Amino acid sequence: MEHPENSAEFAGLQVNSGVEQQSIINPYLKRGRFRRPVLSTADMVEGILKGDITILSQAVTLIESVNPDHQAKAQEVIEKCLPYSGKSVRIGISGVPGAGKSTSIDEFGIHLLKEKGGRLAVLAIDPSSERSKGSILGDKTRMEKLAVHPDSFIRPSPSAGSLGGVARKTRETIILCEAAGFDKIFVETVGVGQSETACHSMVDFFLLIQVAGTGDELQGIKRGIMEISDGIVINKCDGDNVDRCHMAATNFRNALHFFPMPESGWTPKVLCYSGFYGLGIKEVWDMIYEYFDFVKANGYFDYRRNEQAKYWMYESINEHLRLNFYNNPVIQQQLQQAEQSVLMGQKTSFVAAQNLLDQYYRDIVITE
Repeated sequence: MEHPENSAEFAGLQVNSGVEQQSIINPYLKRGRFRRPVLSTADMVEGILKGDITILSQAVTLIESVNPDHQAKAQEVIEKCLPYSGKSVRIGISGVPGAGKSTSIDEFGIHLLKEKGGRLAVLAIDPSSERSKGSILGDKTRMEKLAVHPDSFIRPSPSAGSLGGVARKTRETIILCEAAGFDKIFVETVGVGQSETACHSMVDFFLLIQVAGTGDELQGIKRGIMEISDGIVINKCDGDNVDRCHMAATNFRNALHFFPMPESGWTPKVLCYSGFYGLGIKEVWDMIYEYFDFVKANGYFDYRRNEQAKYWMYESINEHLRLNFYNNPVIQQQLQQAEQSVLMGQKTSFVAAQNLLDQYYRDIVITE
C-alpha cells in the first residue's frame, strides 16, 4: 500500500512501507504430521482387547457415526468383540433432572472400586437439543473423583433424539467396554421421567434416584419407571432434609404395595442416602449385591440377559428398516411431494404415510 506522505509535495517527509504481515500459519508445519492414523478392524479389536482407552474411544465414536461405511466397520468390530463380552455387572441409574445422578455415580463408583476392585465404565447419556441438535456432554465435570481414577472410563454420549433415556448405540458400547476388561458398567440416563424402558432392557439392575418433595403416594403408584425399578433410593438425605427424605421413603414403600410382584420375585427396597456427603453409600451397594445373589440363585439373572438379547434383535430390525426406508433415493423424492400434499390439505397425514409405505413395499421390497 502506497503512503500519500511520500508524494513530492511533502518534502522532507518519508514513511517506510513497514514489515509485511506474516501468516498466522507456521510455514514449517507439516499438515500430515498430526493426522490420526486410520486403524483397521483387526488393529481396533486388538487394542480394545488390550484395554487401550484411546482405541476404545475411537471405536465408540465409530459406532455412533451415521456414515454407512463407518457402520459396516463398526458392526464388524462388535461382532469380533462379542465373544469377550457379557462378564460384567450392568447397572442403570435414572431419576428426575437434578436428583443428583452424576454426583451419586461419582460416590458409587469410588466406593465400588475401593471395595470390589476391577474396572468401571460410566456411559453418561446427555439430552440433545431439539433446536440446535447439540449436547453439552458435561456430566463428566460432576464426576471429579472418577474422572482422574486410573481404573475408570467415562464416556458421555448425546441422546440424538432417542427416546427411553439412552442413546441408540449404548447397547453396542456396553459390549466394547466389556471386551476391554471393564467388569462394572454404569448407564446414566438423561432423566426424562417415566419412560426408561430402553435402559431397563440393557442392564441387570435398574436403580431409581428420587428426591423428597416430588409428589405423594398417588404420584408414586403411577405406572412407568416405578414398576420397572429394582431399587429406589432417596438422595440428599442430609441436614434439615432428613425427615422429609424418610417421609418420602415411607410413601414410596407404601406405593410399591400396589404393584404386582416382579418376574424376578424380588421386592424393591427403598433407602435414603446423601450423594454429596457420601452417607449411606454402603447400604445402597449392600442392597444391590443382595439383589444379584437373589436373582442368580433363582435363575432370573440369565433369563433376563436372554430376554434382553431377544429384545435388541427386534430393535435392530426396526432400526435397520427405518434407515433403509429414509435413505432410499426413491422414497426421498416421494417424501417431499407427500409433505407438500399434507401441507396444502390435499391428503391427510395418515393417507400420505400409507401411500409412501405402499410405494416402498411395491417397488423396493418386493422384487420379482
